[in-house]
Amino acid sequence: MTPADLSATVLHAVRRAVEEHALHAPVPARVRVERTRPGGRGEYASAVALQLAGPAARTAREVAEILRERVAGAPGIGRVEITGPGFLNFTLDASAGADAHRTLMSRVREQGTRYGHGDAFAGEQLEIRHAREVRAAVTAHTVGLLARTQGALVRVGCDEAPDPDWARLGVTVDVQAPPSTSSAEVRPVPAGATAGELLARLGSDATRWGLLRPAGHDRAPLGDELLVQGEDNALFLVRYAHSRVHALTRGAALLGCAGDPGQEAVGAEAHALAALVADHPAVLAAAARHHAPDRLARHLEAVAQAFFDFHDAASPLPVGDEKPSAAHRSRLALAEAAGTVLAGGLSLLGISAPRHL
Repeated sequence: MTPADLSATVLHAVRRAVEEHALHAPVPARVRVERTRPGGRGEYASAVALQLAGPAARTAREVAEILRERVAGAPGIGRVEITGPGFLNFTLDASAGADAHRTLMSRVREQGTRYGHGDAFAGEQLEIRHAREVRAAVTAHTVGLLARTQGALVRVGCDEAPDPDWARLGVTVDVQAPPSTSSAEVRPVPAGATAGELLARLGSDATRWGLLRPAGHDRAPLGDELLVQGEDNALFLVRYAHSRVHALTRGAALLGCAGDPGQEAVGAEAHALAALVADHPAVLAAAARHHAPDRLARHLEAVAQAFFDFHDAASPLPVGDEKPSAAHRSRLALAEAAGTVLAGGLSLLGISAPRHL
């Protein structure tokens, strides 16, 4: 792991802490790490916790503890310690990082779009209720899908007769009855339009993304920007990244090349993308636990952006007169892992993931 890799890992931990609402502070553009000074611990150190303490209204040591939880165990990091008022100190483990990367890539390849499914709710019976309103219906339906990925037995119910147009959004209702004391009610800010109106204007995919991407307590922007074919539209960015991965796989096949999950892709951008792929199981579990599909949508955005950063920094395919090499095969394996995460996540949000876009 290079200093740039370590910086990207710590920055990713900050971003995770903010997204998970464990830390309320602006995410810095970069995190500075430097060689530990004589008498210090580990190989590298960072003062990022001191930088964030004021905006977060916490002590630097509290911030450091939050970040240590999210950095410890990352590929390539052997030990994380806190010294002084809140300095983070890192001891690297290159061999462990390479082994972890190989294990991760192999697991994603083996599990496919079920990568990230777990047993956090195994055996639990959940009853999720919602009002007769399109955003509540789509959110509850998606929460049910997320909970099932964690082994829960789920029943989704509506307080009144369902809107027939919900079926065109892929929404099903298991039971129609008043809420019981044991049910968990999903109550996002209403969409302000019916399913039929939204479908006529936006179609199913854009409607679902527009309803699910914002946090439930925020208003859902449902304008024509959801249909823009450009990278400023997060839905387009995510689906375009997915289709671009498939284009890489097709291009590699024409060159007689395939991804090699046994090789580690190197570079700060590769490490940042691998870290997001590794986060996917935790994101699914947290989205299910907190009834928050928006967490998954934001994660897919981050994966898509990291994929393009990685792709632009080092192409997974040979360029010009280059011949396919071990580096290309390792990059392709990482790109395909990212594509798997995007496909699985979009499916859980009820959104199509076309191979050509």
